[in-house]
Amino acid sequence: MAVLNFSRAPREMPCYVRERNTRADGFVEFDFAIGDPDLSVDLILPVHAFKEFCETNRVTFLTAEQGAQIDAEQAKWRYGHTGLQE
Repeated sequence: MAVLNFSRAPREMPCYVRERNTRADGFVEFDFAIGDPDLSVDLILPVHAFKEFCETNRVTFLTAEQGAQIDAEQAKWRYGHTGLQE
């Protein structure tokens, strides 16, 4: 499987990964962002491909605290302020 390489993104923007889940079937669910960790896409790859993807794209892994900050900020936009849910 060819690994997507975003390391040549314009202006060498940083790439971010937020691991969500490693499934029992050997797949990793994660968020991937270029430039701004608040704007990401959900991806899923087998563990070996995930590791290669991260190395190839020289990603910065987000901590749990950084992920919580992103979730809180998105909740403010979605629900008006933190703590509210649908």
